Amino acid sequence: MSPALPVRRGLLYVTLAATAWGTAGAVASVLYDSTGLGPFALTFWRSAGGCVLLLAARAALGTTPPPRPGTRTLLIGLGLTAFQTAYFMAVAATGLAVATVVTLGSGPVLIALGGWLWTGERLGRGGAWGVGAALAGLAVIVLGGGGDATVRPAGVALALASGAGYAAVTLLTRQAARRGEAEDPATVSLWSFAVCAAAVLPFAVAEGPLPRQDALNVALPLLLYVAAVPTALAYGLYFAGAAVLRPATVSVIALIEPVSAAVVAIAALGERPAPATVLGTSILLAAVAGIGTAETRGPSGTGQRSASAVISAASSAGAERKGE
Repeated sequence: MSPALPVRRGLLYVTLAATAWGTAGAVASVLYDSTGLGPFALTFWRSAGGCVLLLAARAALGTTPPPRPGTRTLLIGLGLTAFQTAYFMAVAATGLAVATVVTLGSGPVLIALGGWLWTGERLGRGGAWGVGAALAGLAVIVLGGGGDATVRPAGVALALASGAGYAAVTLLTRQAARRGEAEDPATVSLWSFAVCAAAVLPFAVAEGPLPRQDALNVALPLLLYVAAVPTALAYGLYFAGAAVLRPATVSVIALIEPVSAAVVAIAALGERPAPATVLGTSILLAAVAGIGTAETRGPSGTGQRSASAVISAASSAGAERKGE
């Protein structure tokens, strides 16, 4: 096995993860409407199911038990908890299309700002303009409203909280790789799901953890799907890809999710966004693409390496120290 994941494969992994994530919100909307499950219960079953599936996969492959998690892995689990729970709550509050666009649109802005404040990464002029344009797009979405896809401030606030959780997970994953401390993606996913399930369990019990009995034929296959595809599979691919890619690159690829989710919301769920929402979404997505383009060009000048090269080298060093 290669000690460092090739960047092209990392791009493919994150692309597949984002595509799978785009279906989770649509499944959530169906479960809310037809089974009586709420956001906390759905988050619990998604995380617990993903954890069980990964444990079953390890047992089937004869893999050794996962090592105890470090502090960073536990923090990633908390970030994942915020990301998932706040997102599902935002879907319930303001609809699939708006919740997904604001969550994934705000994530790259927060990643860029977090990288600047935390690690001293420079935004550059293009990045600064991109952040400003993204905030303007969010303002248009929030203030425009109207249409069948009603924009509710509480839902937007929850989507922004979800974006913050997504940004934290991405930055923590990158930090581990740059320091040569990245863990096996399946192990990180497993412990993250365990942390998430434990954190939301009390809220799920208070909300009502079980679907209506007359809706089990709908709930069970959908819960199995959301635990397997956009959770166990997608997060394993995401953690593997995010370790070798710049956060800005990850965030641009993740735009597949809001675009595909918006299409699903309009085509399958009958949501009809207002013109202001379409305009704000277009501004936001263009701004995020601009941020990604600015940050993925890599530093100029002699004797400097791209972030992808630095991350890959750090991952290789960490693997060599573990004797792989």
